[in-house]
Amino acid sequence: MKLSRLTIALYVGLIFSCGVVLGVFGHSLYAVTTVRSNTPEDVRKKNIAEMQSRMKLSADQVSKINSIMDETRARFHEVRERYRPDLDALQKDQRAKIRSLLAPAQLVEYEKLLKEHEEREREQKQAGHGPGPGI
Repeated sequence: MKLSRLTIALYVGLIFSCGVVLGVFGHSLYAVTTVRSNTPEDVRKKNIAEMQSRMKLSADQVSKINSIMDETRARFHEVRERYRPDLDALQKDQRAKIRSLLAPAQLVEYEKLLKEHEEREREQKQAGHGPGPGI
């Protein structure tokens, strides 16, 4: 049976279309399964699970590691709070120097930018994201 050029072109187009549909489906399936949450607790659980599987930790060791991480998190928080006034003063000085360089129109845009950054930081804090010890 001899196929015409039109029939062959239709078959090739159909195969190409099937490949496109399969690629889109595969990509969407991959994208859905690879979405991860990166809250500090999720990162911590992932780190503990990896340590547990790779080093064959006992339940007692996992419990002690969790305690160590809790203690470290508290100490990080203490240090961060102790140095917060100095960091805030540095940031305030930086912003004042930048403001002194800007034209009035630029200054308006800079203030908008700062408000956006502050809002993002506030949202991240409310969502539980923020700096903390990993391993």
